[in-house]
Amino acid sequence: MSLDLAETYQQTSDDWNEDNVYVPYRAIPKSAVASLAIGVLSLMAFLDPYLAVVPFLGILFGLIAKRQIKNRPTEFTGGGLATAGIFLSAFFLVSGVGLQAYIYHTEVPEGYERISYEPLQPPRDQPNLVPPPTAVALNGKKVFIKGYVYPTRQMEGIKEFVLCRDNGDCCFGGQPKLTDKILVKLKDPLELTYSQRMFKLAGEFQVLPADSGVVGEVLYQLEADYLK
Repeated sequence: MSLDLAETYQQTSDDWNEDNVYVPYRAIPKSAVASLAIGVLSLMAFLDPYLAVVPFLGILFGLIAKRQIKNRPTEFTGGGLATAGIFLSAFFLVSGVGLQAYIYHTEVPEGYERISYEPLQPPRDQPNLVPPPTAVALNGKKVFIKGYVYPTRQMEGIKEFVLCRDNGDCCFGGQPKLTDKILVKLKDPLELTYSQRMFKLAGEFQVLPADSGVVGEVLYQLEADYLK
């Protein structure tokens, strides 16, 4: 038997099952494989609420695969892969969002007010109004805020540091805006080991007076008695 005839015979034989019933070859759509892969990666939804977009994509690709298989059943197979991808994505989406919601509603210590960096910014129509009235209104209040530590040479036993709004500014060579920085002083026995991760802090917020000696470098200060 020639080589060409042997290959033809082999290809033809592969289209028959054990019961000698002809089974045409059907491809697995790329969307089904993508759905399953993204379904596994959807575990990232536990890390950050913004990463919930990952399981959304897994569900989307799975539905696309299901539609392809339904509309062209003689060409495509792989419904099980698509179903698994949808299931994993949906599970991690619900679980991840639920976990992030729980953390959000329980992370603020009792007696503190959650704030963001928005009230610390001047109005858009008055960029030179620093500090803005919204920041002054927080003076003396107990607040909870998240941020990133501006790096210095000290790595351990840190008691005083600058907290920044964005790790792109503080950790990768950028220069944060004056209104995006808070001078943090940790009360005893708290101390910090430097990391690029986001830190959660709570304490008394202060707008520094003009004669403080550090105005021009920082405008705001936090006497922190909570660190996580």
